[in-house]
Amino acid sequence: MQTHKVIIDMDPGIDDSLALLVALNSPELDVIGISIVAGNVPTDIGFQNTLKILREVDRLDIPVFSGAIAPLKHEYVSAQDTHGMDGLGESGIPAVTDYKLPVDLSAQAGYATLLNQYNNVWFMALGPLTNVALSLQQQPLIWQHVSRLIVMGGAYKTNGNTSPVAEYNFWVDPDAADYVFKHSPVEIELVPLDVTRKVVLTPNILQMMTYLNPEKTAFITKISRFYFDFHWQQEHVLGAVINDPLVIVYALHPELTRYIHKYVTVVTRGIALGQSIVDVADFWQKPANARIIQNIDAKRVMAYIVSGLLASDVDEIEHELNMIATNLERLS
Repeated sequence: MQTHKVIIDMDPGIDDSLALLVALNSPELDVIGISIVAGNVPTDIGFQNTLKILREVDRLDIPVFSGAIAPLKHEYVSAQDTHGMDGLGESGIPAVTDYKLPVDLSAQAGYATLLNQYNNVWFMALGPLTNVALSLQQQPLIWQHVSRLIVMGGAYKTNGNTSPVAEYNFWVDPDAADYVFKHSPVEIELVPLDVTRKVVLTPNILQMMTYLNPEKTAFITKISRFYFDFHWQQEHVLGAVINDPLVIVYALHPELTRYIHKYVTVVTRGIALGQSIVDVADFWQKPANARIIQNIDAKRVMAYIVSGLLASDVDEIEHELNMIATNLERLS
């Protein structure tokens, strides 16, 4: 089995935490470093939340780097109303106090160290693109060692989740997002709200997970309840849209998706702040800079997410999901 070196840039955040768990439980991925950016929660909270996740799976050996504490130009606005003030659903999980810190905690120094050490690295950006933009500005040559840049962000044909047109990661630092799309040396693989909204962790799936593996599911339940309440109150969704784990599944199983190659730019000011504009009709006649995911096999994706969270067989999980769907169909 081929393993891929991965750097994950994140702002945990509940769905970021679930994505990290899936990545760490995927034998095809070797997570060589994690960087933290201000997004769902301030950087210091996101740093500690990452340590909590790593402790949960006994992986405190992975270096964690603290990155940008604010967007490039705009005022920072967290998403703690969505994720809780602690970023993990007000779960009260104890802090990690025995982490052996890297010599240099900055994200930029971490990138330089890792990317000069490894080639063909996959870079997954789950939060605002501030750290990525700063790296491309300050040390562009190290990005020759990055073979894939996979970004969760933007909204193509669907509405935003922070404004009528903008997804949160792009809205909170639109200048960084626009810079990355304009200067990335590799085609950005964009996982937008259009497809992440199809990945919903529902109460019945969570209960199924509890039956299958109560020990692993206990942690997930702790951090998910707040998320469930938020989605019900805001969108009347029974369950929670978990955006970021789709990045991990897509990276390993692109055959579960359909996509287009187009030029993308991000609005940096005005009423459409943070909107991702896809030149689908090639009006600007610019080379494609992004692969935009348009559709997914949602059931199989969810099977991979659950199997990743529980470290279990994906076919068995999909069978259980089919049973849940069959039972629900009896009510219709």
